[in-house]
Amino acid sequence: MKKVLLHMDHLKLYYPVRKGVFGKIKYVKAVDDVSLDIYEGEVFGIVGESGCGKSTLGKVICKLIPPTAGELHYEDEDYTGYSQKQMIKIRKNMQMIFQDPYASLNPRMSIRDIIAEPLHIHSLASDPKEIDRRVVSLLQKVGLDTYHANRYPHEFSGGQRQRIGIARALAVEPKLIIADEPVSALDVSIQSQVLNLLNDLKKDLALTYLFISHDLSVVEHICDRVGVMYLGDFVEVGDKYSLYSEPKHPYTKALLSAVPVPDPTAKRERVILEGSIPSALNPPTGCKFHTRCPNCMERCKNETPKRTMLSDTHVVYCHLYD
Repeated sequence: MKKVLLHMDHLKLYYPVRKGVFGKIKYVKAVDDVSLDIYEGEVFGIVGESGCGKSTLGKVICKLIPPTAGELHYEDEDYTGYSQKQMIKIRKNMQMIFQDPYASLNPRMSIRDIIAEPLHIHSLASDPKEIDRRVVSLLQKVGLDTYHANRYPHEFSGGQRQRIGIARALAVEPKLIIADEPVSALDVSIQSQVLNLLNDLKKDLALTYLFISHDLSVVEHICDRVGVMYLGDFVEVGDKYSLYSEPKHPYTKALLSAVPVPDPTAKRERVILEGSIPSALNPPTGCKFHTRCPNCMERCKNETPKRTMLSDTHVVYCHLYD
């Protein structure tokens, strides 16, 4: 029986938007009714188009943005209503690697101070010699030299900066790492190095990853299970083998058909979606995907699809499988 490390129940994040001084308040539904379990030791990938709510969901899980509704549980602890002070205890076990390695590091702090900062916040070390020892150990873990500790972020490349961000996240020995598009800002050659590093760290430190990306090839390489998001909610969740070999939801099929194939002679069906993703300020009724779906039925326009279990590891939200 797999242990549930993180549990989300009907999680929502709505941003209020007012049109004009006395205008009616509307809500941008960035995350809309997400329910999901992340199991200990797995790598769970979240994919979808830009603006579907992937990164926002990661920030809500860490409570960098408080949720509008729903519940968040780490192991058996409900931390939904925790204050920022109470969240310190949770964040020791839950750290984030950010997308932009240039904006996520303080340019005025040395690398030693950046990596040591979590140790001070969580009161894990106070002796300068112990802090130096830990910083050196973390730098070595992520493949950087010890003399880098005395340098500043502007002296490093994007790949090196992302390694520093990984070292900072590992400083407090977390169980769960939320990686928000950690390789999207890097060159392709550097991407593979960082992905291999994350894989090695997972095995060595028994980590669990929530891996957010728009690159389906990267997700297939590193993840065990994959969730496909569309307009703030999941449309399909499954183990990567069944989801990549037998996608069920029309949106998943369209995404996978767009992934480049190395063999130029290979032929496969290309699914072209018409129109653009609707606004989260005014999402469609019924199935949110019905405005672009090639298999749209009349009920899709009015009825929200229910969760359908295709197997023990594969779930789809689509009227085609009711």
